[in-house]
Amino acid sequence: MTPAARVQAAIEILNAIATAAREGGAPADSVFAEAMRARRYAGSKDRRAIRALVYDAIRVVRSAPASGRAAMLALADRQPDIAALFDGSPYGPAPIAADEARAEAGLAATALVELFDPLVGEEEAEAMLARAPLDLRANRLKATQGDLAALFPDGEAIAGLVDGWRLPPETAAVQDPAYTAGQYEVQDAASQYASIALGAAAEMRIVDLCAGAGGKTLAIASVTGDAADILACDTNRARLQQLPPRAERAGAMRIETRLLNPGKEIEMLDDWMGSADRVFVDAPCSGSGTWRRSPELRWRLTPVRLERHLADQAKLIDIGAQMVAPGGKLLYAVCSIIAREGRAQVGDFLTRNPGWTADAGILPEGVGRAAGSGFLLTPGHDGCDGFFLARLTAPC
Repeated sequence: MTPAARVQAAIEILNAIATAAREGGAPADSVFAEAMRARRYAGSKDRRAIRALVYDAIRVVRSAPASGRAAMLALADRQPDIAALFDGSPYGPAPIAADEARAEAGLAATALVELFDPLVGEEEAEAMLARAPLDLRANRLKATQGDLAALFPDGEAIAGLVDGWRLPPETAAVQDPAYTAGQYEVQDAASQYASIALGAAAEMRIVDLCAGAGGKTLAIASVTGDAADILACDTNRARLQQLPPRAERAGAMRIETRLLNPGKEIEMLDDWMGSADRVFVDAPCSGSGTWRRSPELRWRLTPVRLERHLADQAKLIDIGAQMVAPGGKLLYAVCSIIAREGRAQVGDFLTRNPGWTADAGILPEGVGRAAGSGFLLTPGHDGCDGFFLARLTAPC
């Protein structure tokens, strides 16, 4: 493909991604993969170049554009070499008209920025949209941070994480035999901090209420030396069924998975009610802390979707609280920098449950900042995804 043809392909894919964002359709990665399957003539270099164009444009444009061309023009205004490819050549984009509209550039729509936690200022903007590094977590059941350093000498340690190892973006770490052998997992530092903040230990009864594919479940198993009973739950069958083979690879043998029916969680968790030493509620959220990895999420969030997340979060933290034994602890977490999903959500919970208290000192020194009754991690301050955490202790 010619460079101009790559730009035109990126424009067409951006059209599809913007439509999916507005309509709540497939995520950008899925849209891109499907588009490339339809362009079998594109070689590997073409695919890499088109992907870079698509995601560079997404990072520039603050909300879902009217068209893929408008988004690419916003990028072209910043990169003259791309603007030069709007030359009308075969399979390339038409020349740029003098008064042609561009998509609006910026971090996010003003109404969305106004929802950020007060700790998130303008100085965070660049880091929030920069390409994220690849963070690894050594599985203590099979490896150490030193083993990762030997495998990937171009990496570096991560502040406060004895198992963490940071690599440059897009390092092909999952292709190494050590990954297949279960020696490490790919996991952002924020999720690693959260797994440690839970305060899990051997012989505890632990619930991961929103386990998904089990990344944090496996981190908890690693921290406890596979010596704790862990119940991993979710309502998404496709995601949860990924955990058993991952656990087997990791050598984590004390994990039970349980698929929950929405609306029947309490009934289906009756045997764990009031008996868990630790409950981890990594609640569904806006994903506003993960824009480094999924920048199109800025295009997807609407007031209706946010309200749905807020309702789900309140429901899940209340369910989790009922599972905690007297004196036990619940860790509430969201990969969000929106105050209503973080500090406000926990503040509301503590108001509803006056006997509960919030813990201090749950993160390594220098990591995170106090945000209400919890702590906020941000890309600019902490070098990881945006994440809100609060550890709450049940009354005895």
